[in-house]
Amino acid sequence: MEKNNFKILVVDDEPDIVEFIVYNLKREGYEVSSAHDGLEGIKVAEKVKPDLIVLDIMMPRLDGVEVCEHLRRNPTFKNTLIIFLTALGDEQSEIKGLNAGADDYIVKPIKPKILLTRVKALLRRLSPDEVSGKNQIGDFIIDTEQYLVHYKKDHYSLPRKEFELLNLLISKPGKVFHRDEILNKVWGTEVIVGDRTIDVHIRKLRQRFGDDHISTVKGIGYKFEA
Repeated sequence: MEKNNFKILVVDDEPDIVEFIVYNLKREGYEVSSAHDGLEGIKVAEKVKPDLIVLDIMMPRLDGVEVCEHLRRNPTFKNTLIIFLTALGDEQSEIKGLNAGADDYIVKPIKPKILLTRVKALLRRLSPDEVSGKNQIGDFIIDTEQYLVHYKKDHYSLPRKEFELLNLLISKPGKVFHRDEILNKVWGTEVIVGDRTIDVHIRKLRQRFGDDHISTVKGIGYKFEA
């Protein structure tokens, strides 16, 4: 087991689940703390200042969404990574969780290897590669200095707007980006384009990299799946 410097907090009211997640995270060398309800989760977070929090939603005293909103109001946790791990698999719950400030949303049950992959993908945002202009998520490496996308064993020089759209979506895996937000951040307010423009660019990205990575949230926008 290789020791690393990342601290992770697991917050869930089911002891068996906490034990299971903590065990698997510790095997990967992470420093792991735990809490069993929302209020305790906030107290432990304030004490240990974790890099990442795995957070259940349905908990006593404070639910996970309330915990997430509370932490995001505290500047100390502005850049703390938060993953919801919950049995609530409906679209509205996912949107609510991501809008509360979560970086990813995972529905139980989940295999340990997949959970660890999602955790590692998020923690790469805190790695030195990001400082050097590179962001690695799963099979993707986004090089913002050279405007290149490395995917598996190939690399792609995308048209500028395709690159910026992919870079935006991949910056927060699991987050639902509203269409207005995409238009504003990729095309800006000075250029008038329609919703159809987004759809065309999404289709081109899917043609290059497959349909598994970018999901449509009907009536709202798009999200990147790590």
